[in-house]
Amino acid sequence: MSDTVPSRESMEFDVVVVGAGPAGLSAAIRLKQINAELSVCVVEKGGEVGAHILSGCVLEPRAMTELLPDADIGAIEFSAKAGEDRFLFLTETGSHRMPTPPQMNNHGNFVVSLGNVVRFLGAKAEELGVEIYPGFAAAELLVEEGRVAGIATGDMGIGKDGQPTAQYQRGMELRATYTVFAEGCRGSLGKQLMSRFGLRDGVDPQTYGIGIKELWEVPAEHHNPGMVMHTIGWPLDTKTYGGSFLYHLGGNLMAYGFVIGLDYENPYLSPFEEMQRFKTHKAIRPYFEGAKRISYGARALNEGGFQSIPRLAFPGGVLVGCEAGFLNVPKIKGTHTAMKSGMLAAEAIAEALSGSRPATLDAFPEKVRASWLWPELQAVRNIRPGFAKFGMWGGLINAAFETYVTRGKSPWTLRNHADNTALKPARDATPIAYPKPDGALTFDRLSSVFISNTNHEENQPAHLTLLDPAKAISVNWAEYRSPETRYCPAGVYEIVGAEAGDPKLQINAQNCVHCKTCDIKDPTQNINWVVPEGAGGPAYPGGM
Repeated sequence: MSDTVPSRESMEFDVVVVGAGPAGLSAAIRLKQINAELSVCVVEKGGEVGAHILSGCVLEPRAMTELLPDADIGAIEFSAKAGEDRFLFLTETGSHRMPTPPQMNNHGNFVVSLGNVVRFLGAKAEELGVEIYPGFAAAELLVEEGRVAGIATGDMGIGKDGQPTAQYQRGMELRATYTVFAEGCRGSLGKQLMSRFGLRDGVDPQTYGIGIKELWEVPAEHHNPGMVMHTIGWPLDTKTYGGSFLYHLGGNLMAYGFVIGLDYENPYLSPFEEMQRFKTHKAIRPYFEGAKRISYGARALNEGGFQSIPRLAFPGGVLVGCEAGFLNVPKIKGTHTAMKSGMLAAEAIAEALSGSRPATLDAFPEKVRASWLWPELQAVRNIRPGFAKFGMWGGLINAAFETYVTRGKSPWTLRNHADNTALKPARDATPIAYPKPDGALTFDRLSSVFISNTNHEENQPAHLTLLDPAKAISVNWAEYRSPETRYCPAGVYEIVGAEAGDPKLQINAQNCVHCKTCDIKDPTQNINWVVPEGAGGPAYPGGM
C-alpha cells in the first residue's frame, strides 16, 4: 500500500464488543443494566445485526430469562414453543424411532430464528444506549505494552493490487479499557489472541463440525409449529460423526440442517453432497413435499466442549460465546451458554471498571466456574469425544453410560484431537459417487450460494489466503486430491488444468459464506481466513 495513506481516526469507549451475536449483545446489555453511564460499542461485520447469524436453533430460555426477565420469546418473529421431539436412526432403506436422549428433551424451549433473536437483542441494547456499528469488520488487534487496547476496523476501498482506489476509506480505531471478543466460532482475531497470549496452552485442541442449512417454506397442511426432529445414521458411515435436524418455526417455515464432524477421514467426502442426498431418503422426502427452498447457508461450530475451552481472560480483554467454545454438543445448543458467558463477562468488567481496573480480568473465569454454565459443560465432556474414539455404536453406548450411569462424573476425561490431522491420503480412501441434483429437492452449490445473498466487493484483496501457495498442489492435490474442493459448501475452491496435467488451485473468494471450514480442515493449516471488507458475505433473512 502507498506510504501516503492517512492516519486512522479513533473513538474511545469503556468497552468495545466485537460481534453482535448472542454473547456479544448479552454482554453489552448487561453492562448497561449494571451501569448506564458506561460507554459501550458493538462492532459487527455483517451488513446488519443478524445478517451473518446462522443456526438451526432451539433456544433454552434460561439465560434470556436471567438477562431480560420480561422478554416474550414467543413474540419474536417466527418463534414457536417447542413441541414434539423426534429422534430417528436411519439406514439406507429404513428408519427407526429411538428414545430421545434426556439432553435433547426440549420441553419448555423455543424453536426460533436466531437471526431474529439477535435482532431483538440488538434493539434492546440500543434502547439502553449501546452504540452498534454494523457493516464494519474488526480486522486488527490494537496491542500496546502487552495489553489489548481495542481493535481497528478494516480499510474500505482497497483494490486487489493492495492499493487504495477512488472509494478508499481508512478504518477506525475503536479503543477501550476492555474488549470483549464475541466473533463466534473460529474468530479471526480470536485465533491471533490465542497465539499471542498462549490461551490454548495446556488444553485440548478445539474440534469442529460444519453445519449446512436450508430454510424451506412448507404448505400449511404439512406445517407443525414447534416440531423438533433429529436423525443419526445414513447417509454417513459409522466412523463419521454427524446427523440432521428438522425444526418447524412459525410462519410455515422449516429449518433443515445437516452437521458433520470435521474429524472425518475420507478426503472424498463432501458435506454439502451428503446434506443434499439425505433429503432423498424415503422417511425424509415427505417433509419436503410441496415445499419451497428460500435460503441457504453454512457455518462451522465448536464441538470440543469442556476440555477444549481456552484461557478466557488476557490483558485487556476476554473471550465469550463460541469464540471460546461454549457449545453444549449433546444438547445441540449453545445460545444459552453464549449469552450467559457474555453476561458473566459484563459483570466482571463492570466490577473492574468501578474498582482497580486490573489488566487481566481473572474474575471472569472465576465467575464462569461458579455459574451453572461450567457444570453443564463438564457433565457432558466425554460424550462427543466418545464418538471420535469408539465410532457411532461405541459412541452411543458411551453416551448412555455417561448419561445414566456416571451422570457426567466419570473419573476420566476423553481427549480431543485436531481435525486437520484426521484425513487419510486419497490413495487409502474410497471415492464417493454422489447423485446429480434435480433442482427441486436437491441442488448444486452455486444455486445455493445465490439464495444466501452472498456478496463481496470484487475489487478487494482476497480474504482467503494461502500461507504457501505451492502446498495447494504439492500436498493437497498430490496427497489428498484437493479436499477443499469438497469440504467447502460454497464452491470457493476449484482445481483447473488437471486434465491437461497442470493442476492449479483457483479461489473464488466472492462465493464465500464465511463458514470457516477451510481455515479448520486444511491438512497443513495452509489456508488462512481473514475478514473481507465490512458488510461482505451472506445476508440471511429473518427465518434463518
